[in-house]
Amino acid sequence: MHIAPHIARAVAAGAPVVALETALIAHGLPPPFNLEVALQAEDLIRQGGALPATIGVVAGRPTIGLTADEINLFANREGILKTNISNLAWTITRQAWGGTTVSATMKLAYRAGIRVLMTGGIGGVHRDVEKTLDISSDLRVLAETPMFVVCSGTKAILDVRKTFEYLETMGVPVIGYQTDQFPAFFSRTSGVKLDMMAATLEEVVRVGQTHWATGHHSAVIVAVPIPSEAEIPQPEVEAALSHALAEAEQAQVVGKALTPYLLSTIEKLTAGRSLRANVALLLHNAQVAAALSRIWANTTS
Repeated sequence: MHIAPHIARAVAAGAPVVALETALIAHGLPPPFNLEVALQAEDLIRQGGALPATIGVVAGRPTIGLTADEINLFANREGILKTNISNLAWTITRQAWGGTTVSATMKLAYRAGIRVLMTGGIGGVHRDVEKTLDISSDLRVLAETPMFVVCSGTKAILDVRKTFEYLETMGVPVIGYQTDQFPAFFSRTSGVKLDMMAATLEEVVRVGQTHWATGHHSAVIVAVPIPSEAEIPQPEVEAALSHALAEAEQAQVVGKALTPYLLSTIEKLTAGRSLRANVALLLHNAQVAAALSRIWANTTS
């Protein structure tokens, strides 16, 4: 594993560092938005007083802290594998390029000593889980990796309530940051009420410290709603998703290809509003993660 020297120095010094995934760049957003958002998110984290560490597998080498040139390659190179914990070793041994999902990014980030990760939405339980048993490996890693994960709930195509119930069963605290509902990605509310709500990030950090001090090893999810001006009402999202799911079933799109297919279809059905919403929540989460990382570093120094 290669850790960029400036990231290694920051971690050793206890400075604030935020991990970012590359599956979003390689598979989650279309060009040129993927590159633009990746670089903007890094800039916002720097402006927030932390260092961004974008993580991916570069020609078989897990890399913590990609350069701008490497990020550009992830945004434009063909044949990049969508890499989670189940095929991380395969990606490495094949000397392939891998865009790491939340699960693989968390594993690599934690090994590098990073304790804060930001993303748009975590993976979770799919809506037709009774037929497919499709449950993201993100949930397993969240249950066993002590990091703060800043997100806007689950990806919009998933079953929000089942995902939340799974997290609760696995002992993963979900803290609403200035919200009492588990966000629904494009929408600020989902109807899934949260028992834990924090008005400040200082409170989030205190909860995380206490959670780990009492012997637990799971992540702490910091659930951040999309900015209100970028929100798409949930009924509109559900209508677009129902249409997209029907198209996917007819086209027999399954497995790892399903998520990008559905998001692309929803983008078309919402005339690009879903893409703009995705960008807005990602950039907002980058700012929140930077602030959280800075508070965590000050608390543990």
